[in-house]
Amino acid sequence: MAEKRIGRRTIEFASPPAVAGFASVVCKKEGEGPLSGTFDIISSDPLFGEKTWEKAESRMQKTAFMKALEKAALSRTGIDVIFGGDLLNQCIGTGFSVREFGVPFMGLYGACSTMAEGLISAAMAIDGGFAVNAAAITSSHFCTAERQYRFPLEYGGQRTPTAQWTATAAGAVILSEKPGRAVLTKAAIGRIVDLEIRDANNMGAAMAPAAYDTLSALFEDTGTCPSDYDLIITGDLATVGTRILRDMFKADGVDITSHHDDCGMMLFDGTQDVHAGASGCGCSAAVLCGYILRSLEERLLKKVIFAGTGALLSPTSMQQGESIPGICHAVCIEAR
Repeated sequence: MAEKRIGRRTIEFASPPAVAGFASVVCKKEGEGPLSGTFDIISSDPLFGEKTWEKAESRMQKTAFMKALEKAALSRTGIDVIFGGDLLNQCIGTGFSVREFGVPFMGLYGACSTMAEGLISAAMAIDGGFAVNAAAITSSHFCTAERQYRFPLEYGGQRTPTAQWTATAAGAVILSEKPGRAVLTKAAIGRIVDLEIRDANNMGAAMAPAAYDTLSALFEDTGTCPSDYDLIITGDLATVGTRILRDMFKADGVDITSHHDDCGMMLFDGTQDVHAGASGCGCSAAVLCGYILRSLEERLLKKVIFAGTGALLSPTSMQQGESIPGICHAVCIEAR
């Protein structure tokens, strides 16, 4: 066990799992953004042919998984275990999306950090010899999230400037013990950081301290600095959380600005009314399964930290006056 750990918080995979296939599915608004050319499927129908928003989210996630399998040249029976989750209560989006597959399934809840959490879990299963092929899947849908966390869409509530727009998007990654053009080499599992932020419309501020905590641990454990990576990408801090994260590192004398970007700032552009930026499990998943992994396969990027951030709140906790705990899981992905 000690042989696979570096320092206090970082895991180093002895046999780095490779990315065998990946896919992203988004809706019209996300497809109008600057990354439109990197997504596999852009749907003009937010219901994806279904009758409810929740069924639409399951359909979107299932479509991403099937597309990733196709690109990996695998059938569903070739997957040993699926790790996945979403923002909905009891992770029903994922549970219903995989129920017909007959594949062992482990449900995860990391809020917007779910894709990073799924990648780490799948990589550990493969590196530990418990799986040959494993999948990480997640999704979010603007309409399901609004209905659960805030107000019915018909209410027309005004959003604050710090609010983020939940992406209607899904991503799926197939990891394998077989060689590939991009591999997961290291990971830092996050711990909960809670600075008593209580504004559910300012999740960037709640998550930024967790991103700082995990990235600082990764740098310290590995003896690296931001300039050692082509890109350090967080998700989803958006504009507010990004400023906080960069200021926290500047207080340590570390400038990450030239090597850092955030999925919540990349998914949309200034022409769309999304206030502080994007959020949701599907935001970082779609950016990862679009721009990032494509760039690694094409060697436009060679070494990336993908740091998924999540706000671990629920409607019940907010109604009871609880603060918003933050979490961040980071994965180092390298081109081979």
